[in-house]
Amino acid sequence: MSGINKVILVGRLGKDPDIKTFENGVKKASFSLATSEIRKDKDGNRTEYTEWHNIICWRNLAENAEKYLNKGKMIYLEGKLRTRSWEDNGQKRYITEIDANTFTMLSTKSENEGGQAVVTQVQNVATATPTQQSAPEYACPPDETTDDLPF
Repeated sequence: MSGINKVILVGRLGKDPDIKTFENGVKKASFSLATSEIRKDKDGNRTEYTEWHNIICWRNLAENAEKYLNKGKMIYLEGKLRTRSWEDNGQKRYITEIDANTFTMLSTKSENEGGQAVVTQVQNVATATPTQQSAPEYACPPDETTDDLPF
């Protein structure tokens, strides 16, 4: 039996996506995503805790991130954990990232001019088995959909 590697996050972008285009034309977007939770301490004081996540997107999803995402935007994201390593001045370094395969842009009524809540989903469909040497091939569905949210 194989394992499951799935990450689901809802948070706000900490910076605009950084886009890199490789020699073969493949695009990679990387950005930070903040997730927060509020906890009460033993005295009943509410404290907000924020966790920062490194996100990467490839190909069409990277292009959509470049077009539609910017600092402060709230998104729902699905992907998988990836850890990579490299040598830096003889010292081995590691980073753990979330390799996104879908994201949904979320906004509140106050963020939209029309007063309607908007959810825009951008999803990847793998068309090739990814390897460590090459990034997965993705395709994306049609543009935005508008929906009234119950909250």
